[in-house]
Amino acid sequence: MPNPFFRFKQFTIYQDKCAMKVGTDGVLLGVTADVTQAASILDIGTGTGLIALMLAQRNSKAHIDAIEIDGAAARQAQENVNSSPFTHIRVIATSLQAYTTQQPYQLIVSNPPYFVDGLKTPNAQRTMARHTDSLSFEELLQGVDRLLHEEGKFWVILPHDQMTHFCSTATHYRLHCYKKIHVYPRADKGAKRIIMGFTRTFTPCIEEDLIIEGDQRHTLSPAFAKLTHPFYLD
Repeated sequence: MPNPFFRFKQFTIYQDKCAMKVGTDGVLLGVTADVTQAASILDIGTGTGLIALMLAQRNSKAHIDAIEIDGAAARQAQENVNSSPFTHIRVIATSLQAYTTQQPYQLIVSNPPYFVDGLKTPNAQRTMARHTDSLSFEELLQGVDRLLHEEGKFWVILPHDQMTHFCSTATHYRLHCYKKIHVYPRADKGAKRIIMGFTRTFTPCIEEDLIIEGDQRHTLSPAFAKLTHPFYLD
């Protein structure tokens, strides 16, 4: 049974009411998304609130909205925000498709559902969080196109094998990939995740590699340890 909470240096994430627990994917996006010069941030599908809280720690001056379609998860995210130093984060229980705002965002991030096919769990809450039925890639990109500032950035994390399809679809919404981080679980394994940054303006894409595990089992690589040091307990 998963631990009902996960402690970070500046906040604690309770997760017993959320289908998707604290995981490496969320942490990866939280430590790599470019928060510089982002005065307004939107976290799509915030779940526990983890990514929103990590971005708030990295850019305490930004206005941050976090939307979540699952009501129980949205309530828990709000509780996690309320018990943190970053109480300015606004959690909204809504779908991306229904969400509207007066001002576009300078940064949008998402760790979206990505199972297109495959066996679905009997747990409806977990299925909604994991499968694209509730938020397809097309709907995600439509929403980002609608809500992103003309000079804004969009960051997302996905399985590595969905990179090409997602980038191709993104171009139809004037979103061009300018940064790719290929994530490897270990140095001797293939890339499992891809973190991508998009802008409205086409520029040559910069590509980097990031290895999670160090040379010894259950240790972090120096690069990942450096990224997560402000968050993980020593």
